[in-house]
Amino acid sequence: MATPSETYACVPSTERGRGIIISGDSKTNNILYCTGRSVVIRNLDNPLQVSVYGEHAYPTTVARYSPNGEWIASADVSGTVRIWGTHNNFVLKNEFRVLSGRVDDLQWSLDGMRIVASGDGKGKSFVRAFMWDSGSTVGDFDGHSRRVLSCAFKPTRPFRIVTCGEDFLANFYEGPPFKFTMSIRDHTNFVNCVRFSPDGSKFITVSSDRRGIIYDGKTGNKLGELPAEDGHKGSVYAVSWSPDSKQALTVSADKTAKVWDIHEDGSGTLNKTLTHTETGGVEDMLVGCLWQNDYLLTVSLGGMINFYSAKDLDKSPVSISGHMKNVTILTLLNRSKKMLLSSSYDGVMIRWIPGIGYSNKFDSKQFGLIKLLVAGAEEVIAAGFDNTVYRVPLEGDNFGTAEHIDVGSQPKDVSLALNSPNLALVAIESGVVLLNGSKIVSTIDLGFVVTASTLSPDGSEAILGGQDGKLHIYSVSGDTLKEQDVLEKHRGAISVIRYSPDVSMFASGDLNREAVVWDRVSKEVKLNNMLFHTARINCLSWSPDSKLIATGSLDTCVIIYEIGKPASSRRTIKGAHLGGVYGLTFIDEERVASSGDDGCVRVWKLMSE
Repeated sequence: MATPSETYACVPSTERGRGIIISGDSKTNNILYCTGRSVVIRNLDNPLQVSVYGEHAYPTTVARYSPNGEWIASADVSGTVRIWGTHNNFVLKNEFRVLSGRVDDLQWSLDGMRIVASGDGKGKSFVRAFMWDSGSTVGDFDGHSRRVLSCAFKPTRPFRIVTCGEDFLANFYEGPPFKFTMSIRDHTNFVNCVRFSPDGSKFITVSSDRRGIIYDGKTGNKLGELPAEDGHKGSVYAVSWSPDSKQALTVSADKTAKVWDIHEDGSGTLNKTLTHTETGGVEDMLVGCLWQNDYLLTVSLGGMINFYSAKDLDKSPVSISGHMKNVTILTLLNRSKKMLLSSSYDGVMIRWIPGIGYSNKFDSKQFGLIKLLVAGAEEVIAAGFDNTVYRVPLEGDNFGTAEHIDVGSQPKDVSLALNSPNLALVAIESGVVLLNGSKIVSTIDLGFVVTASTLSPDGSEAILGGQDGKLHIYSVSGDTLKEQDVLEKHRGAISVIRYSPDVSMFASGDLNREAVVWDRVSKEVKLNNMLFHTARINCLSWSPDSKLIATGSLDTCVIIYEIGKPASSRRTIKGAHLGGVYGLTFIDEERVASSGDDGCVRVWKLMSE
């Protein structure tokens, strides 16, 4: 059996010029955010405790806990709201199609009976309030002419709903059944977020005109404004109240977060400005925030989540980050302590330390997009979607200056001779390019379409897999390759080939869902009938003692086989990653790490059978 021991979660999906919503549950100290088609549930006290809900058919936009903490309502870009339980495997309670366009925000009423959702729609239907169990509409929401970005439900009786959006308005509704009371026309640009204070006495709206305005919660009359001289210098995207309703946190495109003291009369004064820049680029713009119990959270456009302590705002924040896109590369760095290096195709490279989690983000501006990456002892070789291969030395916690090598065609696979690290083999469509350091030794046309390659640790042998499903074995000497053998067993194009760590065997996987383990000397099949995936094999990895082999596939499963036992006595991890497994590596004999399309990296503990 294999059990999940750690998850290094993905970060919220962000979009330039839009705020995002993070919400939470103050009892359990969990937070919720949306990435791709999934909703991520993380615990603030233990960030490695992560669960992911992946039942939406479209990209998700917002998720919120019900007031009693038993249910979660989440919505997506198709206008669908799903209500599901927080226990026993996220059982689905209801699903409603509430708007004809995307849902941008939703909120529960205090008694947990009603939900209001706002967003984009056809005609005039941008907001809808409905009963959580039957979906029947409660009230009529007129008064908006464009997309409604945010809505808020007054947490105390008498109930009120406030909505705001791209028509520069904030609308005030009384009910239930809710009906239009008045429009607030104080802002001169998109109104991005509206929130009621937890005691229900006030609400605050923030806007792209850089202002924040405070109103009376019961009547909707304007009370005061956040002072402009201390205010933000860019669009304000989100606001969150402190639990005691005396302070508020705002975040903005000017890369700062501000904590305001909100007085009884509705005026505000600046308490503290929080700035924490990472790169100085647009990735530092802050797009979301949450004040929960003792934590202040801010989220930047690049996905960096900063945790501040409410008791001590001068303390520098704890920062964690992760991937937003498909993590296609996962490799082990064997330094003084074991570290995982993961890379997603958008070029974000992150180092993780097993047992601790996020360590740091590599500065990968010198690469751009990344398709292939292989790590040696002192360097990393990477290739993108153009004709360039990069050799990058590892210097302490970061990369040195990359050497660019133009190989003349888009690389299909990259491999490194681990014991003579200057030697590298780059597979291109028509053949191979041999590299010594940053020099091209030779470019060899092999006469078949190459899809995968590997190089033995001493650099004397290369195995190349073709589109035709054949494995070609070559001996390497100097700048020439000499064909030694051709192995035929695969029925699909080869996708991955790997030597075992003791170099007595090698394994290959293909697009026709089959993997084979071969003996290196006799070229005979050591383990066959490895046909238990239902889709193409994307990756495979050997355990350090060469006894176990793991394969990862598009069918979301990881399968672990033992050499010397029949393939039927395998161990399967079902649903390891929503959308497919793309990266796989053993950390040691008992732990295997996988990464996939959901942007997460997971570590699995293998129990001996």
